[in-house]
Amino acid sequence: MKSIPKISETEWEVMRVLWGKSPLAAGEIIEALVAKDQSWHPKTAKTLLNRLVKKRALGYDKEGRAYFYRPLVREADCAMAESESFLDRVFGGSLRPMLAHLVERKKLSPAEIRELKRLLEGKE
Repeated sequence: MKSIPKISETEWEVMRVLWGKSPLAAGEIIEALVAKDQSWHPKTAKTLLNRLVKKRALGYDKEGRAYFYRPLVREADCAMAESESFLDRVFGGSLRPMLAHLVERKKLSPAEIRELKRLLEGKE
């Protein structure tokens, strides 16, 4: 399996834009980020794009003076890597204490409880 790069919280925001639609020019990515949060600065976005290219999370094609970025890693693969890292760091790699922690502290709707039961029964 291909190595999945570690992606920071702000890098996730950039990646979500590109997982939603790609390829996109840097300006289009910046517009999408600013539309969600006015505090985004173009220089910050460009720095993150360069960082993600160096991490091999993004690739790009140059057309004239424009760079068009595209993801090189799938969102599902990044989510799995991040989940496993969190599970290892916080719960020693054990799923049971993490599930118990979340279920005990979060209010679940009857539909969510049924869905969790269905998922667990499918694992038996």
